[in-house]
Amino acid sequence: MARATCSHLHLVPTLLHPLKSNFLRNQTLLRTAHFYGTQRRFSSFSSRISMSLRAGIVGLPNVGKSTLFNAVVENGKAQAANFPFCTIEPNVGIVAVPDSRLQVLSNLSKSVRAVPASIEFVDIAGLVKGASQGEGLGNKFLSHIREVDSILQVVRCFEDNDIVHVNGKVDPKSDIDVINLELVFADLDQEEAEKSALEKIREALLDGKPARSVTLTDYERDAVKHLCLLTMKPVIYVANVAESDLSDAADNNYVKEVTKVASELQSGIVTVSAQVEAELTELPMEERQEYLNSLGVSGSGLGNLIRATYGLLGLRTYFTSGEKETKAWTILAGMTAPQAAGVIHSDFEKGFIRAETVAYDDFVAAGSLAAAREKGLLRSEGKDYIVQEGDVMLFRFNV
Repeated sequence: MARATCSHLHLVPTLLHPLKSNFLRNQTLLRTAHFYGTQRRFSSFSSRISMSLRAGIVGLPNVGKSTLFNAVVENGKAQAANFPFCTIEPNVGIVAVPDSRLQVLSNLSKSVRAVPASIEFVDIAGLVKGASQGEGLGNKFLSHIREVDSILQVVRCFEDNDIVHVNGKVDPKSDIDVINLELVFADLDQEEAEKSALEKIREALLDGKPARSVTLTDYERDAVKHLCLLTMKPVIYVANVAESDLSDAADNNYVKEVTKVASELQSGIVTVSAQVEAELTELPMEERQEYLNSLGVSGSGLGNLIRATYGLLGLRTYFTSGEKETKAWTILAGMTAPQAAGVIHSDFEKGFIRAETVAYDDFVAAGSLAAAREKGLLRSEGKDYIVQEGDVMLFRFNV
């Protein structure tokens, strides 16, 4: 998916740390940022096209962010310790997207290798109240969040006297409010850079609402895209529960609270146990499902996280499958066949002729691409075809 590198705006430091709603509105007068010499000074702006999804893991200190990162990224080496700010620079790990269809197709095509789609997780240091004013190196951490496509906000939903809570007690709603307000404050600082285009967003932010809740015209949306507004990004709340609560997490009062807040903020929610995910990494692949079954759950938290992120961002998966390799490709919903081909290589899109296409279920039922062709299941699709989830495609093109 297209992702633009965020510009860095040179602004006079803000003056104070307001609260939301009316107090936030009143105090904004004292937070006005001015341009040096009334000029906007941007670093070089560049755009790059990438279909590698980046998800940033954020939250207060000691809620389980690094533990979760180390669990989902099996070779993760993020430090997990019982003190705030043990993570300074973001830890980054690339994870294969679990998709059982990939191996089925690979086996049927006798592929030499199977190449899954990937997702990049970024473990960002814990934010605290006042982060937008620099508390806890907050400004540095907030800049890392601007570079991701979606936010996975880990919320502590477990009691443990041995693990310090930065605010002294477990309070999911309060924790979410702290993070959300810091992101709102950070966006308000940057918002002044495009004041005329951001007037609607400004009103929403001043009411404590995220930018993504505002209806914008295409022109307005384009005007603010390069600002990488934090509250414009879709959010999934990751409720981190104890192992004993995983099978009936919906009965967890903390999770109920997070679910309510997520609904109010038009966001997603996924329940995981970072501890369980960590234990899974210690088991052989063939024993992991058995372990999950023993806990009364059918799938891993990692799979749920990725599926929720794909759904929230409107992403789809299609496949190419042959003797050389079977590979999963990530695209945006609504992409045409030529656009999907362009994800593989720009020449495929430029010289697109047609796409020989078969649905995943039909491919599996037929047993091979050749058999699917013989049974009339293989379709020849042109430039206007909208690629569907699970399509298996063979592109014909001229260079």
